[in-house]
Amino acid sequence: MKKLLTIQLLTCLFLLLLAGACTSQKEVTDTRQQRFTDDWAFRLGDDAAAASPEYNDADWRKLNLPHDWAVEGDFDRKNPSGTGGGALPGGIGWYRKTFIADKADEGKRLRIDFDGAYMNSTVYINGHELGTRPYGYISFSYDLTPYIKWGEKNVIAVRVDNAEQPNSRWYSGCGIYRNVWLTKMNPVHVAQWGTYVTADEVSKNSARLTVRTALENELDTDAPLELISRLIDEKGKVVGEVTSQVTVEKGKLLEAVQEIAVENPELWSVKRPYLYNVKTEVRMAGEQVDTYNTPFGIRTFRFDAQKGFILNGEQVKINGVCMHHDLGCLGAAINARAIERQLEILKGMGCNGIRCSHNPPSPELLDLCDRMGFIVMDETFDMWRKKKTRHDYSRYFNEWHERDLTDLIVRDRNHPSIFMWSIGNEVLEQWTDAKADTLSLEEANLILNFGRSADMLAQDGEMSVNSLLTKKLADMVKDLDPTRPVTSGCNEPSPNNHLFRSGALDIIGFNYHDDWFAGVPENFPGKPFIVTESVSGLMTRGYYRMPSDSMYIWPESWDKPFREESLSCSSYDNCHVPWGNRHEGTLLHVKQNDFISGQYIWTGFDYLGEPTPHGWPARSSFFGIVDLAGFPKDVYYMYQSEWCPEKKVLHLFPHWNWTPGQDIDMWAYYNNADEVELFVNGKSQGVRSKGKDDFHVMWRVKYEPGTVKAVSRKDGKVVAEQEIHTAGEPAQIRLTPDRSTIQADGRDLSFVTVEILDKDGNLCPNAENDVTFALDGPGFIAGVDNGSPISLERFKDNHRKAFYGKCLVVIQNNGQNGSVKVTATADGLNKATTAIKVK
Repeated sequence: MKKLLTIQLLTCLFLLLLAGACTSQKEVTDTRQQRFTDDWAFRLGDDAAAASPEYNDADWRKLNLPHDWAVEGDFDRKNPSGTGGGALPGGIGWYRKTFIADKADEGKRLRIDFDGAYMNSTVYINGHELGTRPYGYISFSYDLTPYIKWGEKNVIAVRVDNAEQPNSRWYSGCGIYRNVWLTKMNPVHVAQWGTYVTADEVSKNSARLTVRTALENELDTDAPLELISRLIDEKGKVVGEVTSQVTVEKGKLLEAVQEIAVENPELWSVKRPYLYNVKTEVRMAGEQVDTYNTPFGIRTFRFDAQKGFILNGEQVKINGVCMHHDLGCLGAAINARAIERQLEILKGMGCNGIRCSHNPPSPELLDLCDRMGFIVMDETFDMWRKKKTRHDYSRYFNEWHERDLTDLIVRDRNHPSIFMWSIGNEVLEQWTDAKADTLSLEEANLILNFGRSADMLAQDGEMSVNSLLTKKLADMVKDLDPTRPVTSGCNEPSPNNHLFRSGALDIIGFNYHDDWFAGVPENFPGKPFIVTESVSGLMTRGYYRMPSDSMYIWPESWDKPFREESLSCSSYDNCHVPWGNRHEGTLLHVKQNDFISGQYIWTGFDYLGEPTPHGWPARSSFFGIVDLAGFPKDVYYMYQSEWCPEKKVLHLFPHWNWTPGQDIDMWAYYNNADEVELFVNGKSQGVRSKGKDDFHVMWRVKYEPGTVKAVSRKDGKVVAEQEIHTAGEPAQIRLTPDRSTIQADGRDLSFVTVEILDKDGNLCPNAENDVTFALDGPGFIAGVDNGSPISLERFKDNHRKAFYGKCLVVIQNNGQNGSVKVTATADGLNKATTAIKVK
């Protein structure tokens, strides 16, 4: 059966219309590609005639991709996505692009590669329909060659249909929201995602690489080829090489296998993510006909039932976060710099892991994780056959799951940052239901598509249809990539969970259920364990609910309405959902138990949609350690104090603007110290030290205007100090770009933090001033935000209200050199300016 499945998968992989993806780092990826994102025409609305090359789109909006039309709209609780989908509009949109195919390239192959379009995208070339891809997160591509008019104008038209909603439990975005590429190749070439590099027998002294290269011959004659694979280090030096002579029959595809010995390999790790590149060269009759680059890393790892995650022989705790794909005010439109900024912020708190929740990620995210050193869980599906929302992927699962899963694994399997595959998240197939139990064997066989008879299926005995489906998906993954384990995020911790009963999961993954952690070694003997999703703490940046030692568990239940007038959640780590835990609670479990490989916290950043626990006007989450604008919440520094021992951390909060005489709980996160002493206007409020299982210290003090100060000490010597002053009335604006120089490539960004200050330069913690932005120079406002989950202001605008004293404006260059002058004004405040160089 396994051999049959392998043949089916290879056939699916190489002979079907393959999905396409590449990265923004063209120097180390597919050099045959050119960016195909500029000068598209767009229209929101449906018109079947738009597929025709003769259609007149002169009055359509001109734009560059990636593009998300939903984030440009207004928040409205009547939008069919609901607040779960971000309360932003859906609909149907059309994109068109006219280009000339160089006459000199006639005889070559042209392919168009989409990294993703949400959803139900149908692509046309010169009026010919190429196909439809339902899954909005998967990469896909089409061969344009049969329909190209060489030396003439050609028209690509794409219809994107996201009208039937809700189809997601979070904000999906709408449109061609990831990059598009045009790939030009000779008829003999390396197939798409055609290399697969693995490392065996790895030590500090040597490693053996196996390079599998899929070669495709679209000529009418056989092709005798010379295949050269060169291993190149980060300095550009060739450190290994192998040459093979192969012949690819006409119209066929051949996989060539080569080996390269590596001396003294540099090992990829989270602290030093070293990347090699395999450069593939294909020669025919002495002439080079193709080149292809495969970046990858050499490392060893395993998941152990007693010791957790072992990387290059060392025990490493996975300190990870879950991330949805949206980029705050930029929506779902992918931007490499925006993703890089998110990862930089997370790296700054000691995070070393990313879970792609709950769908195939953008190639840019994985490239950045490779280079920055993150332990990635790459995930495929949020649902299988059983739906979670009315119009979700479950309606396409039976027909498309094999293709979508295959494309994901083959696209991503060279990324060294990926250490495990997840085949599902909280799928409803964990449990028995009447429908599953009454499926006939013939129906089950059709769904599972094992190529087995009903009699053979019946011999599985206790294996349910859901367990068999789990095994099928896991086996598919292992056939395509036997080097990584398979897991799934499960919110049913019982061993009776059908996914666990399948025996197909290499790693037991729990979403929440902290009370079950201790029983894992007994319930799942010999199985490694990871918390695939944890915590779900609720916080609004800048909001504090006292007393801080009271716990607020909201809502009472996930399926019950909840209403609380503040529409806010406390930042003291004293508010969480009933199925989760506070941050400190779960961290203690992970810290104290070696068998727990680590955790992926829900979530690293706030995200659009799923505004738990509050309903409208809330339209984004409260779960993030960092808010939607990229401003860290206080708990960020708790993790930093635990995960970054090399840093001196002392974080005192909250602010110092209260009512005289009010009882205020002051917390401090700290490390590298024995104690912290608190002073109010110079008077000591006492010394505090953390107990063995503590992560913070606290004082309850009477507020009086002035200054509150914390001093941490080790062995009696001062380690760090922090002061917070009572702020006066708002008087001025401060602008702080995250980068004062950006590239003139039309895509690079500068994120400018906007703060409302008093006359002495203190942040005004309750300021809500409406700040207006004006630009002069080669740039434009890509978005504005303030991190508020209940703000209904538009993301695409030239002004934003401050939220607890802060907001954000994102500046994008327009492709020209120069300097962008940013001016911020607000009624009654001194204006502020800053300059961003573009070159």
